[in-house]
Amino acid sequence: MGLLTSNVLPLQKKPLKNQPKLSKSTKILIFFPLLILGFICLFIYPNEFYLQSLIKSCTSSTYTSVEKFTDPVTRKPDFRLLIGVLTRADLYERRHLLRMVYSLQMGNLTAHVDVKYVFCRLYKDDQRILVPLEILKHDDIIIMDCEENLNDGKTYSFFSNIAQMYNGTNGDEKPYDYVMKADDDIFVRLQKLIDSLNPMPREDMYYGFVIPCDSMDPFRDYMSGMGYILSWDLVEWIASSDIAKNNTRGTEDMMTGQWFHDGNKAKNRFNTKPAMYDFPIPIPIDSCSHKFIPDTIAVHRLKDNPKWATTLKYFNFTDGLKPSKFYRID
Repeated sequence: MGLLTSNVLPLQKKPLKNQPKLSKSTKILIFFPLLILGFICLFIYPNEFYLQSLIKSCTSSTYTSVEKFTDPVTRKPDFRLLIGVLTRADLYERRHLLRMVYSLQMGNLTAHVDVKYVFCRLYKDDQRILVPLEILKHDDIIIMDCEENLNDGKTYSFFSNIAQMYNGTNGDEKPYDYVMKADDDIFVRLQKLIDSLNPMPREDMYYGFVIPCDSMDPFRDYMSGMGYILSWDLVEWIASSDIAKNNTRGTEDMMTGQWFHDGNKAKNRFNTKPAMYDFPIPIPIDSCSHKFIPDTIAVHRLKDNPKWATTLKYFNFTDGLKPSKFYRID
C-alpha cells in the first residue's frame, strides 16, 4: 500500500472585519500617564532601578559574601586565669553566692577565666549526696585527697594537684597563664583584675597584697592569702620542688613566700595595694583595711551576708535589675 498524501493546505487566519482602530489622541491618553509615572519613579527612586539591575548578576557573590560574614569569629583571650577558691564542703550557701557574683561578671571579659571550688575529701554522708549534685549542675568542684585543714598543707595540695590535673589538657600550650589561690570571703572584680594583670609578665610572677600591712615592698615578705596569683611555671615548680614538698605546714601564705625565697623564685613580684584590701569593720582598723575605692580589684574579709551586701551595693552590682510585675524591691 502506498503512502497517503494530503492535499489539505494549512488554515490561514483572515483579518477580522470591522475591528476598531485606536485613534492617535486615544493612544496619547493611554501612554502619556504611564510615561509621566516612569519619570517620577526614575527621579524619586533612582536606586531602585540600579538595585533591580544588580539582583541577577550579584546573587551568587552576595550569597558568598553574607556567608563569610556569618562565620563564627573567635578572639584569642589576652590570657588564661584559673581561680581556685579554697573552701569547705559544708559551705553550700557561700558557693551559691560566689557562683552568682562570678557568673554575673563573665560577659565580655578580655581574658579566659575559670573558677573552681577546692576542698579536701568528703567525710559526711550528706556531703556525699549534696556535693555530687553541685558537680552535676555546675562541674566546678575539685576534691583533693587530703584531710580538711587551713595551714596543714592544703595550699600545697592545691597547687601540686592543679599542676598534675591540668598537665597536657591544652596540647603543647600551658593550660593557664596564671593561677589564683583565693579565700571564699573575698569579692574579686574580674575585669579590674584582668586589666591589672594584662601588662604583667607571664613567667616567674608572684602578685598580691603584700604582708605586713604597712609594707609596699613585694620582695620583703609574702603575699596575703586573701588572694594571690602565680604564673603557671611557678605552679609547676611547686609541684616538683622538694623545697615546697618538705615545708607544707605553717601559715599557708607565709609558707608560699618562704618557698620562693628558698628556691630563688618569683623574681617578678607586684603589690596590688591599695586596690586589694580588707573590708572596713566598722572603720579601717589597720593598714590592711580602708574605705571602698572605685579602682578596687578585691575586698577581703566578707565573713557574712551583710558585709557582702554592703560591698556589692557600693559597686552597683544590681544596677542591671529591670522593673517587673513579678517582684518589688524597695
